[in-house]
Amino acid sequence: MRVTAGLYKGRLLKNMQYEHLRPTADVVKQALFNKLGDLVQDAKVLDLFCGTGALGIEAISRGASEVVFVDSDYRSVTLTKENLKNLDIKAQVIKAPFDKALNALKEQKFDIIILDPPYQKGYYNPALDLIEKYDMLSDDGIIVCEHERKIKLDIKNFQLIDEKVYGIKQLSYYIKQKA
Repeated sequence: MRVTAGLYKGRLLKNMQYEHLRPTADVVKQALFNKLGDLVQDAKVLDLFCGTGALGIEAISRGASEVVFVDSDYRSVTLTKENLKNLDIKAQVIKAPFDKALNALKEQKFDIIILDPPYQKGYYNPALDLIEKYDMLSDDGIIVCEHERKIKLDIKNFQLIDEKVYGIKQLSYYIKQKA
């Protein structure tokens, strides 16, 4: 697992074979950030369910001004902190369930929110409900949900603008509902 572009391009990230982790393949990571393009530059990013921290680190490498990493599993938080330390990156890492973390961050706005929760846990809608309730997405912001292709997301709070399939994985892109 490596950083695919930007300041840290080619740098390896530590990954452990924990049952709860399924790191995003480099090809999917590249596709996600190529789709976001210039939106990443100077963006404030929330990497919710961060796992290894790879997606948030990719955002930093590509010019994001700030990334907040969140995960409830201590192994993921430890791994994310190790990856950040190995690259000499300073960032906020929160160990908490997503709902408590979103409540703690509710006064903040994010330009990009990345959701990559455990696929079968049903966390997408509860997380998005809180993001909408706390109005955490900036007006021109985007939410990216990574999920299994066979899982059909029924997101009511945000408008689907694109979706792409990569083998068994799918990326779905959402923005605020247009009035």
